[in-house]
Amino acid sequence: MPTYTPPLRDMRFVLEELLDAPGHLKALPAHAEIDIDTIMAVLEEGGKFASEVLLPLNQSGDREGCTLDQATHAVTTPKGYKEAYRRYIEGGWAALACDPAYGGQGLPILVNQGFYEMLNSANQAWTMYPGLTHGAYECLHAHGTPEQKQTYLPKITSGEWTGTMCLTEPHCGTDLGLLRTKAEPNADGSYTITGNKIFISSGEHDLAENIIHLVLARLPDAPPGTKGISLFVVPKFIPNADGSLGERNRILCTGLEHKMGIHGNATCQIALDGARGWLVGEPNRGLAAMFVMMNAARIGVGMQSLGLTEVAFQNALAYAKDRLQMRALSGPKAPEKAADPIIVHPDVRKMLLTARAYAEGARVLSMYCALLVDTYLAHPDAVVRKEAEEEVALLTPIVKAFITDNAWIATSHCLQVFGGHGYIAEWGMEQFVRDARINMIYEGTNTIQSLDLLGRKVLGNKGATLKKLGEKVEAFAESCEGDARMAPFIEPLLKAAELWATLTFEIGAEAQKNPEVVGAAAVDYMRVAGHTVFAYWFARSAKVAFDRLDSGDDFYKAKIETARFYFAKLLPEIESCAATARAGLAPLMETEHALA
Repeated sequence: MPTYTPPLRDMRFVLEELLDAPGHLKALPAHAEIDIDTIMAVLEEGGKFASEVLLPLNQSGDREGCTLDQATHAVTTPKGYKEAYRRYIEGGWAALACDPAYGGQGLPILVNQGFYEMLNSANQAWTMYPGLTHGAYECLHAHGTPEQKQTYLPKITSGEWTGTMCLTEPHCGTDLGLLRTKAEPNADGSYTITGNKIFISSGEHDLAENIIHLVLARLPDAPPGTKGISLFVVPKFIPNADGSLGERNRILCTGLEHKMGIHGNATCQIALDGARGWLVGEPNRGLAAMFVMMNAARIGVGMQSLGLTEVAFQNALAYAKDRLQMRALSGPKAPEKAADPIIVHPDVRKMLLTARAYAEGARVLSMYCALLVDTYLAHPDAVVRKEAEEEVALLTPIVKAFITDNAWIATSHCLQVFGGHGYIAEWGMEQFVRDARINMIYEGTNTIQSLDLLGRKVLGNKGATLKKLGEKVEAFAESCEGDARMAPFIEPLLKAAELWATLTFEIGAEAQKNPEVVGAAAVDYMRVAGHTVFAYWFARSAKVAFDRLDSGDDFYKAKIETARFYFAKLLPEIESCAATARAGLAPLMETEHALA
């Protein structure tokens, strides 16, 4: 069975030494008293829950999966899941970053982010149940009526009730403008909702007494397309006035999907057969309200892939140190043994370092984004809030798409380190690969994220937010002038930033002639953007590490070595991606015979 050690040392490095999170939090009245020791104490306990409670259920839950009783429409989760969820509630973990007004602990999103990384390393399928619930909490907290907040948020905060997002329908995935689910108004202010949803993660289960579904549907007079979508809260059991559970609503699980991975999470086909729901936010503005949950979920998916990358790396590294195969080309490295451990072989080291670099880069970026979210939610200065919101909007598709693409690469590399044993279920590596694959698909496929980044977040505001990010890169580079140690990082970082800016200008100019150019270039553009952002943080990490080398702590040497590897072996991918982005439409669209 795989093992997992929470990466608390690296988390502390990112939070304290690289991001100075405690210093930034002091500017937020709600979090001004939180120090690094408090944060790390919470994460240490969270790591114990992940490694001791969830990890032992990961492989067994994958083998067992969920089961549906067709007669009752009830779903049973794998053995141990329900007990683990009870312990999760008893530990107060559901309330970690929730509003104290509804029973929450009021800790920063940043702390919740670190906690969820560890949960995902231990058991992604289980973690999806509380993870989606937190997204439902955020949506209702932002857009619910006072009555809806009082009815639902205390129970969601405590973990007694869980939540879902019901978007996808059999005939439409990302294109929600095609959505058909109908909502008819009733005299009492509720709505009767009819339709079918598919691929609803955590849509039915036995972990909690109630499930709060956030459902997209159309009102009778709704305009066509995405402008005619409204959002409704549709509980599994309709709450009574005193908060107790009332009648069973007509929202039922009619089937479970048979999937490649995340078997322990119930991916449901949902039928709404005259279910009662209540409008959330304004009529025909449901997609805007749901985006609160969708954006939280997109960052959450990045965290899923970070978790898988980290746990896969840990196990592949341990195996490579122990597994004996062949001799090093330059001569025996362990002459007292029958063969050398495979970690001496360059390509094995390349695969391991790729996984390590992608995990560490993802950790920095995701925690930085969490800090931006805390800033735009709680900073007293409206200008600062707006700038933080704009930057996290730019970075969110990178978190979702770049980190999940990298996890697919990294978990596959880590399986490869095991050789044939990696393909065998008992080692756990093939599950990490299977689980990682879905993260590139749901919450908007990575192509959709790439289109969002290039088309909306960059070209949509004429590169204004990207320009601000470029100014941060330039300011950091200027701060390193005269530091010979940083020269190998600063020069390629500036080249990468220049390439990103130049490529943006070129695609923007071509797109004015033919907007299809954006679709042809977007995925390659995402790789250029993601690598440049990672390079910026790796360079900053190296600077911190160089300044602390005198401590004698080998941790800082490892930081510098990982950064050097990233710049030498991974960052150069941007050149090939830029070349393919510049290849334009013709190789794709002038293919009548090839795709006949």
